Amino acid sequence: MKTNHILIVFSVLLLTAIACGFGGQTPFLPNSQSSNTQPAVAATSAPPLSVQAPVNPAAVQDAFVALYKNVSPGVVAIQVITSQGGALGSGFVYDTDGHIVTNAHVVQGAIDNQAEVDFMSGYKTYGTVIGNDLDSDLAILKVNAPASELHPLTLGDSSALQVGQTVAAIGNPFGYDGTMTVGVVSALGRTLDSLHAAPGSNQPFTAGDEIQTDAAINPGNSGGPLFNLNGEVIGVNRAIQTLNSTSNGEALNSGIGFAVSSNIIKRVTPILIKNGKYDYPYLGLSSQNQLSLDEIKLLGLTQDTGAYVTSTVKGGPADMAGIKAGDQTTSVPNLFAGGDLIVAIDGRPVLAFDQLLSYLILNKSPGDMVVLTVLRGTQKQDITVTLGKRPS
Repeated sequence: MKTNHILIVFSVLLLTAIACGFGGQTPFLPNSQSSNTQPAVAATSAPPLSVQAPVNPAAVQDAFVALYKNVSPGVVAIQVITSQGGALGSGFVYDTDGHIVTNAHVVQGAIDNQAEVDFMSGYKTYGTVIGNDLDSDLAILKVNAPASELHPLTLGDSSALQVGQTVAAIGNPFGYDGTMTVGVVSALGRTLDSLHAAPGSNQPFTAGDEIQTDAAINPGNSGGPLFNLNGEVIGVNRAIQTLNSTSNGEALNSGIGFAVSSNIIKRVTPILIKNGKYDYPYLGLSSQNQLSLDEIKLLGLTQDTGAYVTSTVKGGPADMAGIKAGDQTTSVPNLFAGGDLIVAIDGRPVLAFDQLLSYLILNKSPGDMVVLTVLRGTQKQDITVTLGKRPS
């Protein structure tokens, strides 16, 4: 089974795993045709895509050098001591008040909520954990450092990202501080398991709006920034999916990494600084993100896209509003027909559950109302839901 690993380096404790899996695709390469073969629809076929290589590769190199020089002073290495041993992670300077952004799992269990923060200049100080959010896996450290050491980094707009866009990660993999790696945005809007489970259950909540990248990130990169070529932070590196590990059990990069999007960072960080915690909107329903054609047929669904409701929490917001979960047995174990298919939220189409979740996390708060458009059988209807707060 594929495993997503959080990316701190433990000297004693093995890495905690986040369960999730994704399939891969192999590109189809058509057989070559002879010069006498004519395309079947030559008159209407699209022109070939033209991709130009950089005219001056040295200019690309210079751009990366300049990027590193400009932003690396704002990147920090983090060392934590817990009851289970030592750990390494990364982070970045958020503001001139000395707030440092990192991952919650980097500082989780830190003795006395303290961590060592090492700047690129060689300056070292202690930081205090003043807020953490297990759902987004973000945490805030406060340091008292000279103004000359505090180089805040700029947060970019992660909603403007496109798959294929070049990104760079800077962090502290395996303790090699200030390491820069380069890759692309591989996918957007991914979901991972949260570090926060529902009360009385081992079922974790879901973290949404994750950026997938093939930039090499490894244990110790956790909490470090992911940049666009403008030097803006567009994500915080969080986890990798891998089957490979060192002899000590530390996960190794396999080209599939995940970062918390900058727009989540923008939304969560100010509240963590102010209140120490962040409350997420809560629907109280579960959904299977992707359904196969066979499952769609068994469920009797009339379209292929949408978020199919597999369960609702009794007395939760969705249940109280009348959202219906599947309750009719099928030939597949644990697959129940008769549930609502959510096809839109506030008039925005929902192709899959991860889109629904990203919209909620980025735009809504507890107490807000949303309108869910559902297909119940062949009938479409709008249902208004008042959002709750994720249970602690």
